[in-house]
Amino acid sequence: MQKHTTKLRFTDADLANAKVRKAAEKAEKAVDKADGAKARLPSRKLKTKTTAAAAEGAKLRFGKKEIISEEIKKPTAVSKKAAKGAAASVSGTIHKQASEYQDDNVGVQAVNETTGAAEDVVQTGDNIRYSHKLKSYNRAAKLETKADKANVEALYQKSVAGNPGKVSSNPLSRWRQKQAIKKEYAALKAGQANAGTVASSAVHRSAGTAKAAGKAVKESKDIGTLAVNFVKSHAHVLLIAGGLFLIVAIVAGSISSCSVFMNGGTNVVIDTSYTAEDEDILGSEEDYVALESALQARIDNIRSEYDGYDEYNITCDQIGHNPYELASYLTVMFENYKRSEVQGALQDLFDSQYELEIEEVVETRYRTETRTGTTSYTDPETGESYDEEYEYEVEVPYDYYILNVTLKNRSLGVVISESGLDTDQMQRYAILMQTYGNKPDLFAGNLYAIQVQDVLHYDIPGEALTDEKFRKMITEAEKYLGYPYVWGGASPSTSFDCSGFVSWVINHCGNGWSYGRLTAEGLRQVCDIIPASEAKPGDLVFFQGTYNTSGASHVAIYVGDHTMLHCGNPIQYARFDTPYWTQHFYCYGRLS
Repeated sequence: MQKHTTKLRFTDADLANAKVRKAAEKAEKAVDKADGAKARLPSRKLKTKTTAAAAEGAKLRFGKKEIISEEIKKPTAVSKKAAKGAAASVSGTIHKQASEYQDDNVGVQAVNETTGAAEDVVQTGDNIRYSHKLKSYNRAAKLETKADKANVEALYQKSVAGNPGKVSSNPLSRWRQKQAIKKEYAALKAGQANAGTVASSAVHRSAGTAKAAGKAVKESKDIGTLAVNFVKSHAHVLLIAGGLFLIVAIVAGSISSCSVFMNGGTNVVIDTSYTAEDEDILGSEEDYVALESALQARIDNIRSEYDGYDEYNITCDQIGHNPYELASYLTVMFENYKRSEVQGALQDLFDSQYELEIEEVVETRYRTETRTGTTSYTDPETGESYDEEYEYEVEVPYDYYILNVTLKNRSLGVVISESGLDTDQMQRYAILMQTYGNKPDLFAGNLYAIQVQDVLHYDIPGEALTDEKFRKMITEAEKYLGYPYVWGGASPSTSFDCSGFVSWVINHCGNGWSYGRLTAEGLRQVCDIIPASEAKPGDLVFFQGTYNTSGASHVAIYVGDHTMLHCGNPIQYARFDTPYWTQHFYCYGRLS
């Protein structure tokens, strides 16, 4: 852990961008917190001056008494153990003192790191008594990690602001760009980057470089004197550990050279993986399925629950969800979660995904009833009168009771996209959906386990790409494969709905079209309607009745062979010769 946390500096031009300024302010606060925690760490002065070395030497036996060879005896096993313990204790003290000052003393740091590795082999220190001190160090280390993360985000925002044309709109590509900045920052922090590596990030240090270098040389010499005296007093112990020291030094050097690679690789694995245990992931999936099963059971028994109605109108979307969407969302929100910790989140998602409406309607209706009447009849010849019965029909009003039941499945992916995830969280969610959390077989056999890669690729016929307009359209459209469906979305920053996606593509593909943001029906009206026999890749295909609206309700880009590229959830390739899309097919249209 460095004595001072890395602090970035930005120019006024950099800070003119609101996002950069916000990220820079957040980073500065994080650095101040980390430095504050480091300032409160327990410390002691390390005696590295020449006078201290001389004083130590005066205490050594070899400076006061001449050793006679006859007095040297072969050490017993007990004495070896005692000497080893004493050496470990003294060595541990020096090692700890050196560690406290390693940021100010470059020479000591190099020696300290290698000797520390060797001493671990022969020491078995009791760390319990130091636990209260270690808490302070752990807290400072965590705050330093947060500060580093905030610094990386600030550098990323500066990169975005300075190179808007070079920043990819694909979440996976943006994630890779940020990983590259993390590596660059790590190199800068480790002193491996030159001054031009990150032009905007001057690292603030408390001491001048020249002064620190002079101090390092001087104090390294002082430490060398102490080390010589220590060897004189413990030569019989250090000879035993000498061989081990050389081996450990080599291993430590290898580990040091690989540290940046290991750290970067670990981050990649964590960012693309489900971090909870399989038992908790599958258990949470079972709990969500249980909620859906209970809902289905209620629908199946709605006539029993609401008995006595004259008519039941039940309209229900299919109940189900993609388990990868659920697992990815829970990972983003709770990371290494337990099944019991996410029950509230499961219920909230379920309540947002399914909308059950039960409506009672009472209508006044009329039925025809036959009734009997009596009329008097007088015979004109005889003058006799008698009663005669007859039948007649009347319209009688009555109450007619109707129960309307409507279940809407808004799709779990839509609910997640509207849940308030920030940009980083949405990118992580998209990455997890593309990697399946590095557990592609976790939901094997689940009917709804749609793997995103199954719908993110389509082999477009080569002859279709010879059409320059279509090639430009598909090049722009494929940038957004995997983006989630967002109602009303019309740009990469918000993601898209179906018409927002198609509108963006035709306006930005370079074909000279400029139609603005149109609805599906609006796009249909600016197209020339063509028969199916003339449809070709690059035309638009329209559907109706996918939700309650007049005219076209869904639009997609036709790529040939009854296949479309559209904003489902996520943006994907799909065939539309399936029963659902065939039922809702409207027409083909061609932009002029």
